[in-house]
Formats: sequence, structure tokens, C-alpha cells
Amino acid sequence: MNNHSEAPVEAYEPPYYVAVFTAVRTQEQSDYSETNARMEDLVKDVPGFLGMDHAQTPGGLGITVGYFRDAGALAEWRSNAEHRAAQKRGQVEWYRSYTLHVAKVERSYGFTRAQSPAAG
Repeated sequence: MNNHSEAPVEAYEPPYYVAVFTAVRTQEQSDYSETNARMEDLVKDVPGFLGMDHAQTPGGLGITVGYFRDAGALAEWRSNAEHRAAQKRGQVEWYRSYTLHVAKVERSYGFTRAQSPAAG
């Protein structure tokens, strides 16, 4: 599972599912950081959660990609009561607009450059 280091979530053996949440936030961000951290802690308890990647542009567009082993894991996260409450608050306060795309991954691969030995 990604610990928000500089590496993306690893490529898993397909099939698995991704939920791609893309949002533009409002100026009102009261409690957003705390709620976001709570959601990240909660989703880790969902059996079948594989990891998460985040990206933010300087202009305010944010993207979060959640990876799930199967549709059941994704459905469990979608129906979590705290997550549902955070979604509602997001619509009222934190997001100017957002989209959610859910897809079944059929192909997955990755690359990691080998570490170079330190120059002596």
C-alpha cells in the first residue's frame, strides 16, 4: 500500500478496480485536512483496499486514485457511513466541482529505475 512516498502505488495483477476522484475545491476548507486524514485512515481498514495515489496542481485541481482488489471492496468503501457523511459535507462546503470515474483494470505494469551507486 502506498504510504505517500515519492513512488506510485505498485502495479497489481489484474483484474482490480480504481476509483478516480478529480475535484476543484472551494475557498472554504474548514476541517478539510482533518476529514481527509480520517478518510485515509478509514479506507485502509477496508478488506481489499490496495492503496491510493494523490496529485494536486498549483491551480487547485486535485486527483485521488483509490485501488481496490474487487468490486465488493469498492462497494464497502462507498457505503461507509463516515465516508458518506464526508461526501455530503464536501458537496456543501469543500468542492466547487468533482467527478468520479470507476473502472476495472485489465492491464497493469510499472517501472522503477535501479538506484545508482553513490559516487565515490
